[in-house]
Amino acid sequence: MKVLVTGAGGFLGLYVTEQLLARGDQVRTFSRRRYAAFDELSVESVYADLRDEAAVRRACEGVDGVIHTAGVAGIWGKWKYFHGINTLGTEHIVAGCRAHGVPRLVYSSSPSVTFAGSHQIDIDESAPYPDKWLCHYPHSKALAEAHVLAANSEQLRTSALRPHLIWGPRDQHLIPRLLDRARTGKLRRVGDGENLIDMIYVENAAAAHLQALDGLASAPERVGGNAYFISQGEPVNCWDWINEILSLAELPPVSKSISLPAARRIGAGLEWVYWLLGRTDEPRMTRFLAAQLATSHYFNIGAARRDFGYQPSIGTDEGMRRLAAAWQAGRGGEPAAG
Repeated sequence: MKVLVTGAGGFLGLYVTEQLLARGDQVRTFSRRRYAAFDELSVESVYADLRDEAAVRRACEGVDGVIHTAGVAGIWGKWKYFHGINTLGTEHIVAGCRAHGVPRLVYSSSPSVTFAGSHQIDIDESAPYPDKWLCHYPHSKALAEAHVLAANSEQLRTSALRPHLIWGPRDQHLIPRLLDRARTGKLRRVGDGENLIDMIYVENAAAAHLQALDGLASAPERVGGNAYFISQGEPVNCWDWINEILSLAELPPVSKSISLPAARRIGAGLEWVYWLLGRTDEPRMTRFLAAQLATSHYFNIGAARRDFGYQPSIGTDEGMRRLAAAWQAGRGGEPAAG
């Protein structure tokens, strides 16, 4: 089949694209700019912005399914920016699918759409959206997810996946930012260091999107209209895992710490100052970041296993070995071989 992949030049989107091509599907990519990786792949490329409704609609013509991974992440910035790309951009995707009779749509959402700042322990998809939001990213993603799920019908089957902390080779966001903070002495443990978190190796996350797309065809009544948490299926201690990544990069473990109440106060203060000055760069700490670093948040992935056969085929230990090998080969984004 022919699949439109939005955000195909990004971390997750490129793996999704590669896996689709590897199994014999055709891919049309949608991204704001050209990526060198596309030169080595047999893809048809569209370069446009998700906020351009007409361009999005044209991109949806003639495809059999859409995997929508494009979006903007972050803990700070203007609502118009997050809402325009994450929410309105997703509404444009849904409208494009309807206009051209695209039968299937898988949306890459986030577990943060259910995060209110407190512990989340083995929760499932029955967890509601919070009443208040700690930053614009999860709010804009929740609105987009709700729109996608509400669009599910016999004509357009839709589903949303919630991968948590995607990591692996070629990551240009999560791990590089972590290493940069460690190198500059800005990394602090927040809380007591006992919090457990879920995360997911990037190839597992990509495979889940393909499985969900297939599930919308093979079991539309079961998969359609539902959101799914996906992860490695085994939570890890947040700070032990961070220290393991630092060790791979030949950096010392985190040695300094701050309590969650103190981090929240600092975050609230920085948010106020940044708002007052109109700054759009990210503060070192926010209330959302403090809560994410100090609380446990891991999820029950039983629904994804049951409904479309999701199984994390690459374990965490193997993923770490692949990450180390990619770094040593100079193709992992961070760090270069010494």
